[in-house]
Amino acid sequence: MSNSNFTRRGVLKSGAVAGAGVALPTIFTASSAAAYTNEPMGSSVTLGFNVPQSGPYADEGADELRAYQLAVEHLNGEGDGGMMNTFSSKALQGNGILGKKVEYVTGDTQTKSDAARASAKSMIEKDGAVMITGGSSSGVAIAVQGLCQEAGVIFMAGLTHSNDTTGKDKKANGFRHFFNAYMSGAALAPVLAARYGSDRKAYHLTADYTWGWTQEESIVASTEALGWETVNTVKTPLAATDFSSYITPVLQTDADVLVLNHYGGNMVNSLTNAVQFGLREKQVNGRNFEIVVPLFSRLMARGAGENIKGILGSTNWHWSLTDEGSQAFVKSFGTKYGFPPSQAAHTVYCQTLLYADACERAGTFNPCGVVEALEGFEFDGLGNGKTTYRADDHQCFKDVLVVRGKENPTSEFDLLEVVEVTPVEQVTYDPNHPMFAGGNLGACNEGA
Repeated sequence: MSNSNFTRRGVLKSGAVAGAGVALPTIFTASSAAAYTNEPMGSSVTLGFNVPQSGPYADEGADELRAYQLAVEHLNGEGDGGMMNTFSSKALQGNGILGKKVEYVTGDTQTKSDAARASAKSMIEKDGAVMITGGSSSGVAIAVQGLCQEAGVIFMAGLTHSNDTTGKDKKANGFRHFFNAYMSGAALAPVLAARYGSDRKAYHLTADYTWGWTQEESIVASTEALGWETVNTVKTPLAATDFSSYITPVLQTDADVLVLNHYGGNMVNSLTNAVQFGLREKQVNGRNFEIVVPLFSRLMARGAGENIKGILGSTNWHWSLTDEGSQAFVKSFGTKYGFPPSQAAHTVYCQTLLYADACERAGTFNPCGVVEALEGFEFDGLGNGKTTYRADDHQCFKDVLVVRGKENPTSEFDLLEVVEVTPVEQVTYDPNHPMFAGGNLGACNEGA
């Protein structure tokens, strides 16, 4: 496919002038024969899987790697094909991508932006990766997305829930399959009001980085719109492991809800501390004190153990969903690894298939061709029902799940139950919504 076919946005070359005389840094090199960065010249194509193999989100990273390996097997025609069999697009044939065998390299983001950028840069420059994907932190995702935009490769985000990823920090070369903080607020707040009342007083503990900030903003806005009062919002370091000093002040207020805007190991530790301080037995004004975790995962539920029972939150996907695509993935993953996949695994598996499918439909690995193929793409069969990748901001729109920690789990994996499937219409917002303002998608960059 020639560059002239990429008409949705202009093609921006690495080092070309962008905007008002601002030159993008030319930090990547490629053969002069290549039409775009890392154009595959041989019989294989390399993908870069950049995940947290250490740090507070390492559990998510481990499950992401499992799903990536499964996706590569399926793309190369091995195994049972998984969700390739249920995906509404039928472009993938199990013969790699565009006839090239899929290979991959991995890196450790360490849940640190600098480490993640260095890892991604190495995979692009040294290993020839034509696409980077992965991560379980919005700070990491935003950093790597910016790097991929500069490099002229596609970034298929892993777990990133901050509004900023497809808001003020959105990039033409980046796409997100995960839902965001606004969607969690829009789905969760009505359930909280219905179950706990519309006159609650909330105290927020918030991870001090882009995800926590926008999660707090979203939950505050959505709950206050239904009558809740926000008593206080307190930021906590991402590296924190003991939250006792942050829990103590909650007891000195008239708050009757604690909102933990924490994820991964942070949430496990803060919830544990909250339970140790007796918050789950506490009563305020004759009502039970409640704890809310806006963003859940099964891996977090496992880490939290008994403490998670009855606590409400939201999640992107859950292995108990009964649609054909979800169950096909659960079967494939379970057969290979012996346990059901997490939402982290589901997200990155989908991202890998969606990238490969876009290449097939575009007939090229050229990132600008991939961008055109993904913008406005509507599909089904990958879980969560009908799904759209909005062209305006490259955000994925689909139904959102509200979940609760199960009171009587039947196994170590049966820890969450879906209490409501929020229709996509309820979580959809205008691209110019104030929480997402300030960014410019810009032009796709094909690099070399």
